[in-house]
Amino acid sequence: MAKKTHKELMELAIIEARKTMNKDLGGPFGALVINDKNEIISVASNTVLGDNDPTAHAEINAIRKATKKLGTHDLSGCTLYTTAYPCPMCLGAIIWSNIKKVYYGCIESDADEIGFRDDFIYKFIENKRKDISILDLEEKERSTCLKLFKEYKDKNKPLY
Repeated sequence: MAKKTHKELMELAIIEARKTMNKDLGGPFGALVINDKNEIISVASNTVLGDNDPTAHAEINAIRKATKKLGTHDLSGCTLYTTAYPCPMCLGAIIWSNIKKVYYGCIESDADEIGFRDDFIYKFIENKRKDISILDLEEKERSTCLKLFKEYKDKNKPLY
């Protein structure tokens, strides 16, 4: 079997995105995960509207499908293709899953131009999370919660 090109892989993500987009289940976002042999592990799209789930972005859905299929939380050696530059949540999920290479199609301003609002989250993070009109973060009961963290460490639970 011939190795799929970047264009062929991105077209698969686009086809998946178009399916749910045209059913009003989500936006124009598709993603797929391949392994180091260029084999497709998962293909997914954005299903935020259909699932009533703000975390059901294409990248998250593709990662969830891939980890379930492979039986691991660690996607080291895998590559992700996505139709748009990942939002902050998806970037976090990609990093936590140990994917080290991402190919994306549209850039941040392309999503902004059609009304998607990732930029305010980047600005919130860049401004040290101080804009309470976006999110009011306040530390409470740290010493109480640290006991739980210490218990986890003392029991030599796995880190991920």
